[in-house]
Amino acid sequence: MKAHKRSIVRNKQRGFTLVELLVVIAIIALLMAILMPALKRARELGMRAVCLHNLKSLTLIWLMYADENDEKIVNGAGGFHYTTTGMTHDGAASGIVERAWVGKGWGANWNNKNVLNSGLTDADKEKAIREGALWPLAKNYGLYKCPTGRAGEFVTYAAVDAMNGLHRSGTTSVGGHHPYAVGKKVGGTVIWIKYRTEISSPTAAERMVFIDEGAMTPDSFAVHYDNPGPWWDDPPARHGDGTTVSWADGRASHIKWKAAETIRRARETQDWYGGGGFKPTTPEGIKELEDFRRAVWGRLGY
Repeated sequence: MKAHKRSIVRNKQRGFTLVELLVVIAIIALLMAILMPALKRARELGMRAVCLHNLKSLTLIWLMYADENDEKIVNGAGGFHYTTTGMTHDGAASGIVERAWVGKGWGANWNNKNVLNSGLTDADKEKAIREGALWPLAKNYGLYKCPTGRAGEFVTYAAVDAMNGLHRSGTTSVGGHHPYAVGKKVGGTVIWIKYRTEISSPTAAERMVFIDEGAMTPDSFAVHYDNPGPWWDDPPARHGDGTTVSWADGRASHIKWKAAETIRRARETQDWYGGGGFKPTTPEGIKELEDFRRAVWGRLGY
C-alpha cells in the first residue's frame, strides 16, 4: 500500500517531456501564423475607416466653405497663400490673395528619403494648419492626417490640381501659358474649378477633391490632362496598394490599384517623393491612369 502511494506521488511530480513542450510550442506558433494576418488586416481596415472619416469630414467642411463664400471653393494649392511660384495659383499674379486650405507644413528636404519635414518643429506644423483657410471650420489637428501617415507628418492629404489648385506648367499648360482658363468649359466640362456651381458634367460624384499622399508635399496633387504619357506625381501606396480619396459630393472612398506596375511604383516611392515621371506600359496600368485623370479633370485632353 505504501509503495503504491509513493508511485502516485512520483507521477504527480512528473512534468512535461521535451517532446510535449515542442508540440505545444508548435501549436501556438501555428495559431499565431494563422491569426496574425487576420489581426493585421483588421487593424488596417480600422485605420482605413479613420482615414475615410477624416477625408469625408474635410470634404464636408470644403463644401461648407463654398457655402459661406458665394460658391467659391478654397485655394487648393496647399502652402501657397501669400507667394507666387512661377507656376502660380490663379489669382495670385493679379494681386488677389487666396489663403490656401492649409499652410506650409513641409521642410527644406521634403523630397529626400527619410528626412521629410526636416527643420520643422511640431509647433511649426500645427501653426501651418492653423494658418489654413479651413481651420475656422475644422479646428481638429487629427482631421488633416491619416493615422498611418509617415512618422512626424501633421498633414497627409492634398487637394488635386483641378480643384482650384496650382496652375502649373506641364499639366494643362506649356511654358507658363494656360490654354484652359479657370472656369471655362472644354467640351462641356470645366477643367479648372473655381466655383462649386461649375461642377456639373461630370457630376460632383465623379470629380475628385482630396487624396491621401501619406505625407505633405508642396501645393496640390498633379496629374497630366493633355499628355498621354506618365504620371506627374507618383501614385500613392496607401491602405493596401491603393489610396483613399474624396469626391465633390462629400463622399470618401478607397481606390485599389490593379496593375502590377502601378503597385510596384507606388511601393517604391511610398516612403518619399519619388519625383514622378512613371509611365505605365501595360493596358491595365494605362487604363487606371486614364481613369484617375478623368476623376481629377472630368475628361481626357487627348
